[in-house]
Amino acid sequence: MTSTAVILGLTFTGSLILSGCADQAKTTPAAQTDNETIEARAHSLLLKMTLEEKIGQIIQADIAAVTPEEAKQYNLGSVLNGGNSAPGGGKIAPPAAWISLADEFWTASTDTSDGGLGIPLLWGTDAVHGHNNLQMATIFPHNSGLGAANNPALMKEIGAVTAREIRATGLDWTFAPTLAVAQDDRWGRAYESYSERPEIVAAYANAMVKGLQGTSGTDGFLNGDNVIATAKHFIGDGGTEFGIDKGDALGNEAALIKLHGAGYGPAIAADVQTVMASFSSINGEKMHGSKRFLTDVLRTDMGFEGFVVGDWNGHGEVPGCTATDCPEALMAGIDMYMAPESWRGLYDSLLAQAKSGEISQERLDEAVIRILRVKLRSGLFEAGLPSSRASADIDALGSDAHRNVARRAVRQSLVLLKNEGDILPLRGSPTVLVTGSGADSMQQQTGGWTLNWQGDNNPNDIFERGETIYSGIKTAIAAQGGAAALSSDGSFTEKPDVAIVVFGEQPYAEFFGDVSDLVYEFEDGENLKQLLDFKAKGIPVVSVFLTGRPLWMNPHLNASDAFVVGWLPGTEGGGIADVIVADAAGKARHDFTGRLSFSWPDNGVGHPINAPTDEGVLFPYGYGLSYGDDGRLAALSEDSGVVSGSAFNGNIVARGGAAKAFTVYLGDSSNANTPISGLRSNSLGGLVTTRGVDYKAQEDSRQVTWTGKGTFSVRSPRPVDFANAGGNAISLQWRIDEMPEGPMHVDIGCGDGCSSQIDISSIIRNIPTARWVQTNIAMDCFTASGLQTDAVTKPFALISEGSAKISLHSVSVEKIEAPLASCPG
Repeated sequence: MTSTAVILGLTFTGSLILSGCADQAKTTPAAQTDNETIEARAHSLLLKMTLEEKIGQIIQADIAAVTPEEAKQYNLGSVLNGGNSAPGGGKIAPPAAWISLADEFWTASTDTSDGGLGIPLLWGTDAVHGHNNLQMATIFPHNSGLGAANNPALMKEIGAVTAREIRATGLDWTFAPTLAVAQDDRWGRAYESYSERPEIVAAYANAMVKGLQGTSGTDGFLNGDNVIATAKHFIGDGGTEFGIDKGDALGNEAALIKLHGAGYGPAIAADVQTVMASFSSINGEKMHGSKRFLTDVLRTDMGFEGFVVGDWNGHGEVPGCTATDCPEALMAGIDMYMAPESWRGLYDSLLAQAKSGEISQERLDEAVIRILRVKLRSGLFEAGLPSSRASADIDALGSDAHRNVARRAVRQSLVLLKNEGDILPLRGSPTVLVTGSGADSMQQQTGGWTLNWQGDNNPNDIFERGETIYSGIKTAIAAQGGAAALSSDGSFTEKPDVAIVVFGEQPYAEFFGDVSDLVYEFEDGENLKQLLDFKAKGIPVVSVFLTGRPLWMNPHLNASDAFVVGWLPGTEGGGIADVIVADAAGKARHDFTGRLSFSWPDNGVGHPINAPTDEGVLFPYGYGLSYGDDGRLAALSEDSGVVSGSAFNGNIVARGGAAKAFTVYLGDSSNANTPISGLRSNSLGGLVTTRGVDYKAQEDSRQVTWTGKGTFSVRSPRPVDFANAGGNAISLQWRIDEMPEGPMHVDIGCGDGCSSQIDISSIIRNIPTARWVQTNIAMDCFTASGLQTDAVTKPFALISEGSAKISLHSVSVEKIEAPLASCPG
């Protein structure tokens, strides 16, 4: 069928591809579209609901932390499967297990044997690039790649395919699309953004919502093969200072709304049913607690009529709140709390607050009726058991028709940055060596939010659909009479005609992907060494770079004859071969049509670049070569502007500030990772503040004040080797201004799940206040509790459990000749 969307005055037309045969014995109820009937039914239900049922409706629990029987008992309005949750408790589960659990939740929630109304719950899922929790699903390129395609009609197809596969497993609701307008590529969620430009996000928002939900006013709207969509994360998540996840967007409010709200108007015009609140803040105000934004801006100004759902315990980050106690979020405009494992405590506190009047009955009823309206519109009350629905057809998962849409999306998203000597497309009958960490890795090409939250530990054989990049190249090269061989380390016995090196970022999601600069790797990087080795041997090199965001790649561009940005293409890696390998006649099968939807940097510093005139732009937004263009590229500077972590000389804090290659962060319950530069600063929730103080010179030290639990930490963008400094102790030059009211720890980290934390309360108790002293802590104390000194990413952190005031002049790794005291603790 053909679909037409009118967005920003432009008309986009494309074909909508669906698959899967409906079982005629199954039923597909029509969604309720008569507004008067919906209102009457919703209000009739509301009048019959007990207070307990109302509280249950505004809570969403994770399937890993709630049973169907508990969902019935507490009358929960919704469940979700988080990034690491699947039926049965594992990472993945067969489609039948998803449908079976959906049946169990449906049966439990609609059971009226206890005298309740039996309101069916909604099941939501993070299907953000296809139904990405399923090992046989069609996984599309991540949004940053799709933005390069600049094709709203394609987005509508992708939305329709994703919805069809979600429905195949009995689910109702997806937390997509993400409408962030990412302005700082250091942000760990940059790949969830379609573009740095609001016009692309706006066009895609309308198309994707229509693809997922269907067209408002038609019979298929919100039911059948369509699902409920979510516009997220409202608002400003792509504009946080330093690109820090859960951070703070600063600036003129009207300008911020215009930029970061660009996608919401078109999504609301497409009748999007839910909006998810952002973890982030605007000018210090947390979104989950902001009536100004969630009510005044979203509803009064933008006209949104669905319901607002929170993000993963995001209400607990509102100042003064916890995960189990936050009436402020409801009063601000959150209609449904996402309380994955905290739902029981939250239920109890909300019920008590509703009984006491702390939560107004009017606001509670408003939230409940908004949720009921969406459920009624979607036909949920009449839908019946998920397994009985016509859409519950697991053969739709990863069907050939769906995979073809994904493969086309890969082709259209590729961006060519260099093509020296027109080496691409590969012609003739070449012998091709394919190597690099991403060449034969489904995990690397699919990235984060694939089978689990971070997208890691996913071997090829866990995927039941899809094709690796190498497999696609091998097939294409063979079709023109050549041969392609895979080499894990780039070695060969017979010199190839060309080497294709596929490399890039390893999977990450959310704050795990936050970086403090955009250097992919320095001169000692293994990928660069491999490119230079091929060049030294006279072998032409085609680089295929897998990434969620633009990174500083000047040395790699210099060392490559052709350079292709492959983004994170998803399961259909064969789409890359479709473009870079010619047909048997030597002609391109598909041209490069992708154009950068993000500016590409010419240094690694990471300062935001969002316009051609911004300092630090190498390739501007909209850049990309096609076959026939001049693919030559002049030699680029290989000075990244960033100090390599290998230059670590033992200094961590110097004159109160971070030593070279490091950054100071403050953290509290609102945000654990707020980077700072000036001496005067504060954590997002205001529990940790700093200012300059004098020791040997004016403001050569930093005073840190805690008014509650918080962290002062120094971090490195990449691992450093403490052994390089030749020290045996961490040495602090500091002053205790006010004794901590609770325990205080020193923490040194060496990556995810690797850290050593030591309670230094006993040391502090023996230090006189208001006097500068030097304190040495043996490095053995940290290594004994698990620190890996050759890969340190957090050289130093002070964590206080309560109020305290301490001034720091320096922190360093030192060689101490005198005997060191025994480890504290």
